Amino acid sequence: MNISDNKAVYFKREALKKVVAAFDKGTLETKAYTIPFEVLPKDSKSTVRCCIYKERAVFRARTLAALGGSVEQDDEATSLNEYAKEALLRKAVPETPLTVMDIACKGCVKARHLVTEACQGCLARPCQQACKFGAISFADGRSHIDPDKCKNCGQCKAVCPYNAITYVPVPCEQSCPVNAIHKGENGFAEIDFDKCISCGHCMDACPFGAIMERSQLIDILSQLKSTHKVCAMIAPSIVGQFDCTLPQLMTAIKKAGFDKVTEVALGADITTANEARELVERLENGARFMTTSCCAAWVQAVKKHLPALKDFVSHTKTPASYTADIEKKNGFITVFVGPCVSKRVEGMDDPNIDYVMTYEELGAMLEAKGINPAECEEMPLDPSISGEARYYGVTGGVAQAVENAIAGKRPFKKMAINGLDKKAMLMLNAFAKGAGDFQLLEVMSCKGGCIGGPCTMKKQAQVIKPIKDLVAASPKVPCALDDKKEEAK
Repeated sequence: MNISDNKAVYFKREALKKVVAAFDKGTLETKAYTIPFEVLPKDSKSTVRCCIYKERAVFRARTLAALGGSVEQDDEATSLNEYAKEALLRKAVPETPLTVMDIACKGCVKARHLVTEACQGCLARPCQQACKFGAISFADGRSHIDPDKCKNCGQCKAVCPYNAITYVPVPCEQSCPVNAIHKGENGFAEIDFDKCISCGHCMDACPFGAIMERSQLIDILSQLKSTHKVCAMIAPSIVGQFDCTLPQLMTAIKKAGFDKVTEVALGADITTANEARELVERLENGARFMTTSCCAAWVQAVKKHLPALKDFVSHTKTPASYTADIEKKNGFITVFVGPCVSKRVEGMDDPNIDYVMTYEELGAMLEAKGINPAECEEMPLDPSISGEARYYGVTGGVAQAVENAIAGKRPFKKMAINGLDKKAMLMLNAFAKGAGDFQLLEVMSCKGGCIGGPCTMKKQAQVIKPIKDLVAASPKVPCALDDKKEEAK
């Protein structure tokens, strides 16, 4: 499907692109208010709501989010021009990474099971037999579900021989692994940031695009325009996200105004070595297991919802943190470029990570500036970076890198949690209480790993081959335990 057919994604990226274009033209402070009218002119065929006026109001909210603003705090009387001025003057990045556009929210009814017209009113009535809560009755030749008694266990749906019972979910609520999103008093979605782990699953799940990141694009563009040296630190999962090679993309990013482009895989090799040593040390000291620490959403989940697992999380810093530390010492303003929302939170907590930009935002920036990565020359890659480090963005990649770094000198069992959801949270609670037969647990918030992040440009199936090809052409990770012995000598 063409991206323009997915209106939720299309409009989100259009808002980002328009903001970049206006910034570059120097008209953001004076013409920001016209952006909704440019995207949705009087004769627009892009409306999916009741009228062009509501569509523009929704796009105004998208533009506000693209400026880094909070839609929840919008008084609707303040012009986008004023919000643009505030964005250009701010000294700190937005504190909360997500914002909900209530005007775009469908206000979905409560999740429930429904009996459809496919019900045949069969004599056996297995649905009624399966329900333990007395929620199913029979009248007018078909089954009926009492929503006040129904617990949404799904047993009736499972036994219906005609598949006549369907489950109607609330996508954002169902996708949230920690129940951080709910309906407010006005019936629209609200995020409880005391519970939120910034995984972005709700944003990815909402078919109306009612949840958006509060972008740091304006802050980054301002730095690129300043006299500061700015380094783009690109995550391993960026490979294959654009229709070009990684060396071409790195050149394109430099053309966009960055002084330097560094692979975060550089820091991943440091993470691998340190996690390998830490795992061996913990196991020798009697620890049951250790979990990886690379996924920022996972770290937030432990902090807010799984405190019993706190002592099991690796103390090793993330690849982004190690890379930022290197580039900070080189005198650069650091911008992490990745596929997720949660890195914005990590960036706020890490003094070496100044800003965070998503792949979607990078794509909008390149398109607005008229830069086609496929037409760029290739710049040389760092030949010292291992293939294992460049595979970090795929589920199992981190654990495999650590295993290879130990090189069989301390055998252990590994396990990977492929995406945080409600079932995974229950499983993790069980691990804290003694369940599980493994010594290294890799946890990735997104299914498939970082390549499944909510701010990616391509489907996972499209990026696996380019990643594997690059991995195959890269050197192997060295044995971290040998390094430790050398340092001891």
